[in-house]
Amino acid sequence: MKIPVFVSSPTALSPEQEDSRERIVKFLDKLNLEPRALGRSDYPTDYPLREVLVIAKHCSGGVILGFEQVRATGGLVKPGTKSEKKIKSNAPLSIPTPWNHLEAGIMFGLRLPLLIFRQEGVSGGVFDNGVTDVFVHTIPVGTWKPSDDTSLKEVFLKWHAKVQEHYYA
Repeated sequence: MKIPVFVSSPTALSPEQEDSRERIVKFLDKLNLEPRALGRSDYPTDYPLREVLVIAKHCSGGVILGFEQVRATGGLVKPGTKSEKKIKSNAPLSIPTPWNHLEAGIMFGLRLPLLIFRQEGVSGGVFDNGVTDVFVHTIPVGTWKPSDDTSLKEVFLKWHAKVQEHYYA
């Protein structure tokens, strides 16, 4: 029997992003883990945020995949404050789905072992180092190399041990 783990990822992905997501799912399969996700393996019968909680309660770990969903090439961040910053076209702002933050918060609150990945350029909230007790890893998108598999395998094995501990506790 596979151990269920929640996978937070947008459902609409570019082909390169989808390839990276599928590689992550294959890592999970090799570790005898079952990916669960709203809109992929599970479909809501109630309001979606409640369904996330219901699914997560039956999981023993969580994977957050922070893929770029919005690219801002102009505008202001924190307008009218001392921290105001202009977004420039040569340094766009990459924003993940807000569901990553909601789902990560639920899993953190349930004390599930988390594994957090972000696409290069994605930041903010759960994707900032130090926000949770886990390191935020960069997920290769469109540039996957054999060495990426090797480094990710080590990351997954450490996390997998925590997932098993949670499942069998």
